[in-house]
Amino acid sequence: MRRAALAALLLLAAAAGIERRPPRGLARGKVEPGPPRTAPLCPQVKAFVSQDIPLYHNLEMKHLPGADPELVLLSFRYEELERIPLSDMTREEINQLVQELGFYRKETPEAPVPEEFQFAPAKPLPTLTPRRAPAADGKTLSEQDKDHPDL
Repeated sequence: MRRAALAALLLLAAAAGIERRPPRGLARGKVEPGPPRTAPLCPQVKAFVSQDIPLYHNLEMKHLPGADPELVLLSFRYEELERIPLSDMTREEINQLVQELGFYRKETPEAPVPEEFQFAPAKPLPTLTPRRAPAADGKTLSEQDKDHPDL
């Protein structure tokens, strides 16, 4: 019941144009079995699992017959961040969700992944430039380097 309510909320948010924000620390995902299912798997979900998952970088499938698939969002340390049931979604909705989460979709399963998407959906950590401490004469180290053209 709770899973159906979550899926309904996701569908309503998508219909309302509300973008889904990836959880903090998202680095990869996998589709794995959830609770046992009583009805046959929806053809749309089956098509996503068999045809679309191989196109996504850093998204893998752990197959177990007879269970409803769930999208499991993971951190760099493979810690579970969130589980999203997929059984009540269409193929288009699942693809939209995965792309909104930042997963890179390749043209073919064998296609290379561009350098800037190697770690997608992870966002790069902000880098801080080190502050230079002033030297004894009040100049920063870069100012001192200008006084010495041989450096």
